[in-house]
Amino acid sequence: MADRRRPLRVGLQLPEVEREVRWPELRAMARAAEGIGLDSLWVGDHLLYRWPGQAPRGPWEGWSMLAALAAATERIQLGPLVAATSFRGPALLAKMAATVDEISGGRLILGLGAGWNETEYRAFGFPFDERVARFEEAFLIVRTLLREGAVDFEGRFYSARDCELVPRGPRPSGPPLLIGSIGARMLRITAPHVDAWNAWHDWFGNRPAGLAPLLETVARAEAAAGRAAGSIERTVSALVALPGALGRIQGDPEGTDTPPLSGDPAALAASMREYAALGVGHVQLVLDPITVGSIEALAPMLDLLDRA
Repeated sequence: MADRRRPLRVGLQLPEVEREVRWPELRAMARAAEGIGLDSLWVGDHLLYRWPGQAPRGPWEGWSMLAALAAATERIQLGPLVAATSFRGPALLAKMAATVDEISGGRLILGLGAGWNETEYRAFGFPFDERVARFEEAFLIVRTLLREGAVDFEGRFYSARDCELVPRGPRPSGPPLLIGSIGARMLRITAPHVDAWNAWHDWFGNRPAGLAPLLETVARAEAAAGRAAGSIERTVSALVALPGALGRIQGDPEGTDTPPLSGDPAALAASMREYAALGVGHVQLVLDPITVGSIEALAPMLDLLDRA
C-alpha cells in the first residue's frame, strides 16, 4: 500500500492506441503498477479512431477491460478516464459500474463525460447531436441509481421507469464520481454532485504552471453549486516521456504536440509535488513508452514521493 506521506495519489493510464496490446501484456502492466505501489489504473472509453493517411486504430472495450483488471488486481483503484455516457444506456451503465465495483471490492472511480470523437459515434451508430443535453439526462439516471438504488425518469433522450439497481454494489452510495470537462455547462450540471474533476494534459500545456486558470474555473463552479471550497477533488493527467520515448500516439491529433514531462526520478517527483502544492490530489500518468519496463521504472520516483 502507498505510504500515507505521499503528497498525492499517482495513477497510470494503460495503453489505448499506441500499439496493439493483448490482454496478457495488459494484465502484466496492471500487476506491475500495483506491485510498485501506484494508486490507480485508468482505461480510455473509445471505440475507433481514424486519421487522414493512417490506418484506423481502436482500443479494447473499456468496461470489459475494467472488469478483467478488477479481477486481476487486489489493491489498486481503477476507472474509465472517462466513460462516454453516449455509448450505453445510462441505467445499464450504472449497472455495469456497480458490477465492476463489486468485482474490485469497492475500488472503482467512475469517470464520466459527454464524448467528442464523431468518427466512433458514426461508425457504431450513436447520435452525435446534443451531447451535453443527452449527458445531463444520463448523468441524472446514473448518479441516482448508484447513490439511491432506484430512479423513475422519463426524458427527451433516455428513460428509466421504475428502475432499481439490485443487487447494490459494495458501497452504500456507490463509487465516487469524476467529471472530465472544462465546459461551463458541463460544470454547472455536474458540480453539485461529483466527487472529483479531471483535466487532460493537453488542456493546460502539461505543466503545473498552466493549470491555475482551470483550477479557478472549477473553484467558481464549486462555489456556484454551493459547495465548500476544495470539496471537489482536483485531478489531472500528465504526459511523461521516459527513455525510449517515440511520441505517444493519442486519439486526439490536436494534442500530439504537448511537451511531455521528463527527467530523472527526482525531477519527476518534483513535478508531482508542484501539482500537489496547487491542490491536486491525484495525477494519472500517461507514459511514453507504455511498457511493463516503463511502469517499473517509476518505482524510484514513488519512493522519493513517499519520503517525508
